[in-house]
Amino acid sequence: MARYRFDISYDGTAYAGWQIQPRHRTVQQLLQEAVGQITGEKAIIHGSGRTDSGVHARKQVAHADLEGAIRPMLLRRGLNALLPADIRVLQVKRAAPDFHARRSAVGKEYRYFIWNGIIVPPFLRLYRTHVSEKLDARAMADTAAVLVGRHDFAAFTANPNRVVESTVRNLTELSVRKHGMEIVIVARADGFLYKMVRSLAGLLIRAGTGAVTPADARAILASRVRTARVPTAPPEGLFLWDVVYGEDR
Repeated sequence: MARYRFDISYDGTAYAGWQIQPRHRTVQQLLQEAVGQITGEKAIIHGSGRTDSGVHARKQVAHADLEGAIRPMLLRRGLNALLPADIRVLQVKRAAPDFHARRSAVGKEYRYFIWNGIIVPPFLRLYRTHVSEKLDARAMADTAAVLVGRHDFAAFTANPNRVVESTVRNLTELSVRKHGMEIVIVARADGFLYKMVRSLAGLLIRAGTGAVTPADARAILASRVRTARVPTAPPEGLFLWDVVYGEDR
């Protein structure tokens, strides 16, 4: 058996997320089927984490164990020939036997894109969350700053319908950048909880409207209780931007 690492990019619009689900079309399912067509093996593709329905990935990482030897370049070429154009395998390479796409990751970066104008350009409508009400990017940044650090983010997660060992995460960056009509929220951490980034984005959008202050955010964080004060922002603005491994540093 040889272990292979896959770096994948996809437009999540047409998919019910990354993870295989009954009666739904997912990225993991199509990638797994394509690997099977090429190798004749029933390989299981393990991803670095889940992305929700409609969420995109600039870089998702996965791994699989294959019995037959195949050159990574040929495997990448074959996969991209079989996969739909909204999923691309950027790189395939042999990995160490103990490499694990999820467990070996030391950090992740997500970016959330907002179009803050009256009209969103139609070619961006699937990749930007449209907020027509004027947002104060400085207020958003000030609120984001109080959430950075190692905290219990229970107030910023949804029920994943599975056991979660801990809701403590080290959020090393939560920044807000404005370029014209576009506002970008950058979130980096050692890991993220279910819908955590969309929850952070939802709160920061409320901060941009003046509905939430940094003091409010600090109190919500300390409460460790999820309430309606933390809305889940829409999925189309969210991108899994990068997955970091010790070997990449």
